[in-house]
Amino acid sequence: MEFIRVGDKVLSLEKLENKIKKILKMRAQGSTQAEVAEILGVDRSFISHLEGLGEVRKGFKVGLIAFPVKNKQEVERLAEELGVDVYLVMSQEEREKKVESQDGAYVFNEVMEILTNLVDCDAIIVVASDLRIKQAEKIFGEQKVFGVNLGKSPIRTDISVDIAELRKLIENLVLKGEEKGEARRKRKFRFFKKKSFS
Repeated sequence: MEFIRVGDKVLSLEKLENKIKKILKMRAQGSTQAEVAEILGVDRSFISHLEGLGEVRKGFKVGLIAFPVKNKQEVERLAEELGVDVYLVMSQEEREKKVESQDGAYVFNEVMEILTNLVDCDAIIVVASDLRIKQAEKIFGEQKVFGVNLGKSPIRTDISVDIAELRKLIENLVLKGEEKGEARRKRKFRFFKKKSFS
């Protein structure tokens, strides 16, 4: 256990980390700040400040599916860095092993879980073959899917993704989402603004 002395107090980093994880988990599961504050015995304003400190972005939920990818770890690091909500990045070898090593029902359940998580996204980036991008557009809708074409289907070897281009696409989608959210907030504000009658 790691301790830090602040003035005359000795603080446990582990205790702080556990409390913060518990707060964020409860918030992610749908509890309000007030509910979490009451259950865990902290100020609601602390929870608000905590969320503000860790905030990467607001609103727009972005998903990413990429396969078969040569620079998988780079793509995953980028997704983490930019706060992509849901992502699945696989190499060709991983794709083949997953299908060969699992029974059909398990693979089907896993695919359904991935689709369920992606359907909640406002934008889905599909880095794959032309055929896979078209299939994603049919499943999620053309306006929601942003394709990065790795080539003509079938692709049987890993292909490197241009990280700079992918970064630009994700950042543009996040910015677009923030602008939409801001426009929505302004419209709501105008709607509730009191009218003066003279």
